[in-house]
Amino acid sequence: MLGVFGTLKSFCKIRDVSNDCPVFRLHYQFTTGLLALFILILTATQFIGSPIDCINDGDISTHIINSYCWIMSTFTMPDAFYRQVGEEVAHPGVGNVGSAWNDDKATKYYTYYQWVVFVLAFMAILCYAPKFIWDAMENNIMGTVVMGLNWGLKTEDEITKKKQTLVDNMLRHIRSHDMYVYRYFFCELLCLVNVIGQMYLMDAFFDGEFFTYGSRLLNFSEMPQEERVDPMVYVFPRLTKCVFHKFGPSGTVTRHDSLCVLALNIVNEKAFIFVWFWYIILATMLSVVLLHRAIMIFVPAVRPSLIHMKNRMVPRDAIEVICKKSSLGDWWLLYMLCFNLDPFVYKDVIAELSKKIETAESNVPQSKSSMV
Repeated sequence: MLGVFGTLKSFCKIRDVSNDCPVFRLHYQFTTGLLALFILILTATQFIGSPIDCINDGDISTHIINSYCWIMSTFTMPDAFYRQVGEEVAHPGVGNVGSAWNDDKATKYYTYYQWVVFVLAFMAILCYAPKFIWDAMENNIMGTVVMGLNWGLKTEDEITKKKQTLVDNMLRHIRSHDMYVYRYFFCELLCLVNVIGQMYLMDAFFDGEFFTYGSRLLNFSEMPQEERVDPMVYVFPRLTKCVFHKFGPSGTVTRHDSLCVLALNIVNEKAFIFVWFWYIILATMLSVVLLHRAIMIFVPAVRPSLIHMKNRMVPRDAIEVICKKSSLGDWWLLYMLCFNLDPFVYKDVIAELSKKIETAESNVPQSKSSMV
């Protein structure tokens, strides 16, 4: 078990330089790791046993019946979910095909079980895609700006030199970082589109059952006993039926009706109910983040407050000076530096940058500054 889960350890490693925000990391790191964990569990057959076991009373090999029913499909009768177990039906969803209250047209076939692992893998790739795109566009700019100031340096002179270089670089490239921040905001938008798109994908994959999967589970305990239908059993039945046809000794086609136990669905139902709730939470958080980003763009007055809230040692007037003379992209770089620099080093960088910006502004000739 430790060997199975140990493979995710390197994926959860924290980077030395952060160029994104916590909700973005939840999308590409936690969600991708969660889906990968479900894949490992579903493929570790030594922990859950055979994915399907069918009852065989005839002369057909059990292995053949199991393989056939797993590959072709199994089915239930939806009306049988509402019948009394032990008297009218043998198990929820398992009734007599062709009885007075059920016929061949009332069967629900399940053909997606062998695809669950592949769908989870595809979902994991989609969750990591925004991070891959962002790293390709970011090109380690944040790591270059930080210049090792997030590590413990040995001498004060080295710290001073790196701080001076950082301030000079910010001044040299001021008002030239807007594409940097808009590309990042675009990747955050991709995360929200990805989560909503995956919910539609899973709803189509489960024949329109996924959108109401979690809500029906919440309402399940409040329903009258005679009206209860466990939504997890309906979407992921544990016992199904399978029909196998073969030629008999005289050449007549014979029918073998088997009951199949789908042990893998015990894991599937728990995995996808967790995915349902997590995707709802994640979509909500991403929506709040994007609303926050819109406020950053269209209400510049809030930008100094955000930096001051992150580092109270930074003088508010120094931040306001920088925000007035810089663009959204410059402010975003300074904001992200809050998460990468020591608070005392960051305070010195902001103070020095605000002084140099004011000095540069005062050195502009009056006639030229008035024209601007």
